[in-house]
Amino acid sequence: MKTLAIRSTAILAIAIIATAGATGAQAQTTAGSAGGPWQTYDTSNGEWMSYAGDVKGTKYSPLDQIDASNFSDLEIVWEWTSVDNFVSRTTPNGGEWWAPLDTIVEALVEETPNLYRTSQPPNPSRLQVTPLMVDGVLYFNTPLSQGVAVDASKGETLWVFNPKGYEEGTPSMSGPWTQRGVAYWTDGEGDERIFWGTGNGYVVCVEARIGRPCADFGPNGSGMVDAMVGIPRVDREARDYLNALLYSINSPPIVVRDKVIHGSQIADRRITKEAPPGWVRAWDVRTGEHAWDFHTVPNSADEYGVDTWLNESWRYSGNANVWSMLAGDNELGHVYLPTGTTTNDYYGADRPGDNLFSESIIAVDVETGQRVWHFQAVHHGLWDYDFPTHPNLVDVVVDGRPIKALVQVSKQAFVYAFDRETGDPIWPIEERPVPQETNMPGEVPAPTQPFPTKPAPFDYQGVTIDDLVDFTPEIRAIAEEVVSNFIIGPLFTPPSRPIEGGTQGTLMRPPDFGAAGWAGAAVDPETGWLYVPSRNIAVAIPLYTPDPALGATMRYTHGAPEQQRLAQIRQGQNYEARMPQGLPLLKPPYSRITAIDMNTGEHVWMVPLGNGDRIRNHPRLRHLNLPPLGDGTIAGPVLTKTLLISSVPTAGSQGGPALVAWDKQTGEIRGAVDLPAGPVGTPMTYLLDGRQYIAVAIGGGPRIVAYALPE
Repeated sequence: MKTLAIRSTAILAIAIIATAGATGAQAQTTAGSAGGPWQTYDTSNGEWMSYAGDVKGTKYSPLDQIDASNFSDLEIVWEWTSVDNFVSRTTPNGGEWWAPLDTIVEALVEETPNLYRTSQPPNPSRLQVTPLMVDGVLYFNTPLSQGVAVDASKGETLWVFNPKGYEEGTPSMSGPWTQRGVAYWTDGEGDERIFWGTGNGYVVCVEARIGRPCADFGPNGSGMVDAMVGIPRVDREARDYLNALLYSINSPPIVVRDKVIHGSQIADRRITKEAPPGWVRAWDVRTGEHAWDFHTVPNSADEYGVDTWLNESWRYSGNANVWSMLAGDNELGHVYLPTGTTTNDYYGADRPGDNLFSESIIAVDVETGQRVWHFQAVHHGLWDYDFPTHPNLVDVVVDGRPIKALVQVSKQAFVYAFDRETGDPIWPIEERPVPQETNMPGEVPAPTQPFPTKPAPFDYQGVTIDDLVDFTPEIRAIAEEVVSNFIIGPLFTPPSRPIEGGTQGTLMRPPDFGAAGWAGAAVDPETGWLYVPSRNIAVAIPLYTPDPALGATMRYTHGAPEQQRLAQIRQGQNYEARMPQGLPLLKPPYSRITAIDMNTGEHVWMVPLGNGDRIRNHPRLRHLNLPPLGDGTIAGPVLTKTLLISSVPTAGSQGGPALVAWDKQTGEIRGAVDLPAGPVGTPMTYLLDGRQYIAVAIGGGPRIVAYALPE
């Protein structure tokens, strides 16, 4: 496929951004051992300077103007509508042509008919960002990889920078047309920069004040570096069998000390055993010079962990990427990498061994890129149990001993807790035998997997007959009939092939999209309490032989046969294990929030996340007096001095979506306000001119909406 030229444009809404009464960026500094002091980018002065508020991943702000007494009084003070609906393209003579997105896409496809993945041209709807707020300005990016600055008091667009990644094709199939945020850096002396990754695999750097490319970052004053360059088994000409790019960036980078560090999106559920490795990359924040790569898949026979890839399978295997967010500690000089599953997510006969550093937490020296410590949470992964979110860094006291802790929630509903300096587990993590029986040719599951002894899992694991829904005897009988068609068992039961006249795959709980998801958890640095939204869903994991005519070199992959799967993609179907008539298969709750004291490892409280009205109002159930069931969906949490805030799709006054506040100590609901549309991002909060705001990305535009108390 022809590689299209990438040019950039910045729309400067105003020459100098008014700061709405703020007095300049207030990033705090901390002493560093390698040339500090370093900016800490936290929330202590009412700003929100990193994706999770701070680089430690807390999602915490000490603000308390909005509290239990007035949360329900919040009102919308501004709305911002996405700029992705009206964009430009580069014309053959080097000019700019502006038009509605559909018109631009139509023209691009007319020139290059196979430009986009099947049924996935540019789509602006998945605005999953959490904005930053620095010095009175919100910064974020859009699904089409445009960077945006917005007046934090009015919601007015100040500038837009468009790297035009959509001119090159569909981002990697794991996360098409999705972006989740940006990173901020300052030298404290007036140089302020915004960084983000693009769907076509670039890292962008612009001047925070005016949105102009940083002329000293990247080649030829472009303000961009090509993150594909140097990654094995990927180039700009290559496409997968669904006609998408092989490498993208859609989660925000992180700035630790003077490095900007990012992961990548690399297609899951591949039909080829050959894949790009998901190396984590670091660049100098000032020059864009490549600083280091951390090899999550080995690149030579003498690298650490190569012995965990039998038959030299590291030579062609890939993925093991950090597709979600990162966390860092400026004082220690560490960046923490939560990695994904290696190729293929569900079939490992082509990559025998434990496969380091897939499905691991890795502490990396930010100056050198060298491993400090690591922990592999899943050996020889077969379930896509990659880490879906960033770690939470918090200081705790355990049995009288102060510990700088790293806490990582997982898809399996485990919480892994470590001393983040040394990597030592805070509580024992035991290797326990797991099921071995599989009908997959050549597959050799790992004989044991790690099980934390504390905290207890925050949601259900595995499927047994006793777990099936029992609202009525008739519904229980239907559930038993449904599961008779599948293999069921405890956590880490291997996937399986459908057998004609027999079982149709393995039921998996938690699902491969996780008990915890990409929105992750929040932690209170004042108390050491962790708050985890989770869901209780089982999915079917049948494995099939992919079609060699599509270029398959993998013997088995997840899902239906390829032509059927293409049709399912077009129709938006999924693979959640469901009962007839939309009844639930398992006992409730179907989603929850759990509070865990990380000083003791004990659960403090758990509440269902939503009433589950969709289920409660089912014709077979509406006559029953059911407790709150949970809605089966989760969203990202944010913490303030007294509240836990998140969104619930059915908690509004008319049964629609709402922002909900819970008491952090008890889990009691303290207030709710309607959202104009369903939430797609994690909320954030900030203080500007003495007024506290809560902002969240929602659908229906898409939009960002900001709430505050009446003046």
